[in-house]
Amino acid sequence: MAEFKYEITKEIGVLSESKSGWRKEVNMVSWNGAAAKLDIRDWSPNHEKMGKGISLNESEIEKLKELLENV
Repeated sequence: MAEFKYEITKEIGVLSESKSGWRKEVNMVSWNGAAAKLDIRDWSPNHEKMGKGISLNESEIEKLKELLENV
């Protein structure tokens, strides 16, 4: 499996936390040195492990915001 790098450039907030300490977080994350994207995923307490998640670019963020305003 190819190695990848990530950097949490800005911690935005925590959506929830499990009993084991893992937290579903909203952050800005740079993957492999690319421009940071809005990222929503589960993280271990020390940010060394992560679960599956979703990363959104600026246009996807705007579309999501538009869709959520209509909920």
